[in-house]
Amino acid sequence: MVFTYLDAFDGDEAAVAELKAHYRRGGLGDMAVKKRLESVLQELLAPTRERRAAYARDQAYVLDVLRDGANKARAATQATFEEVRAGLGLFRFD
Repeated sequence: MVFTYLDAFDGDEAAVAELKAHYRRGGLGDMAVKKRLESVLQELLAPTRERRAAYARDQAYVLDVLRDGANKARAATQATFEEVRAGLGLFRFD
């Protein structure tokens, strides 16, 4: 299973192929392969963790983005609701 993840996430195909061959020959334990996978995943996730840390330092920005997104979603929902209401022939008492 670990090699499936290495195939998916490790960009060094030659190194993964060599690991597979070494594993099949013997002398390469599961922990060595798992450590390689951990290293690859840590490197892959590093930019995401850095962005998350930057956002955590600027909570006002995050709240502004969430507020703007909620307003846009509310407007889109209201427009869809009005379209459905008109399509069904419903009306409002104001």
